[in-house]
Amino acid sequence: MKEILLIEDDISIAELQRDYLEINDFHVDIQHTGDAGLQLALQGNYDLIILDIMLPGVNGFEICKQIRAVKNIPILFVSAKKEDIDKIRGLGLGADDYITKPFSPSELVARVKAHLERYERLAGNQTQTNTIFVHGISIDKSARKVYIDGEEVPFTTREFDLLVFLVLHPNQVLSKEQLYENIWGLESAADVSTVTVHIRKIRGKIERDPAQPKFLETVWGAGYRFNV
Repeated sequence: MKEILLIEDDISIAELQRDYLEINDFHVDIQHTGDAGLQLALQGNYDLIILDIMLPGVNGFEICKQIRAVKNIPILFVSAKKEDIDKIRGLGLGADDYITKPFSPSELVARVKAHLERYERLAGNQTQTNTIFVHGISIDKSARKVYIDGEEVPFTTREFDLLVFLVLHPNQVLSKEQLYENIWGLESAADVSTVTVHIRKIRGKIERDPAQPKFLETVWGAGYRFNV
């Protein structure tokens, strides 16, 4: 049974989320404060963590940052904060998804399942040694590391997956919906702005001038293309 940690200060919302997840055969621990949630997240052995942003004590952004520094597990933000800047910040800290309230509990369950399945597939692929070289970029698929001109550059899980997918489909225009479905494993009706955030982060790491990208190009009205 998969173990989930839910850090949410609204007791009624937390209990509703827990009930839906447990119906779907997940075991859920709940913490209502940021401090207690962070401590349990770092000490426990969870398969996935669901975070609110506005919490008593340590906020969700700081919790995400500290978890991501030591653990490679799915982290989902669930928050009433709908501003793009909050989504960008959360995803930039390494979260895998950002769901805005109100939402359907069944949607939360679907996203939890999709992220867990994707992480399991990634773990299963760790034994495949494969390195990609393009534009001075070296991508070690087995070690999940990226080197730019010989120097390692840190990539989050989703940034790495997105870069690999684009590189393996050279010179093809891929829509945001296609990228979202293939990388996040969810229906394209979900929030595809996540793709835009991750593209921006990748460009900042691989392009010499991210404002005028040469490798990872935007095809206006259609999507993105990795030029080789």
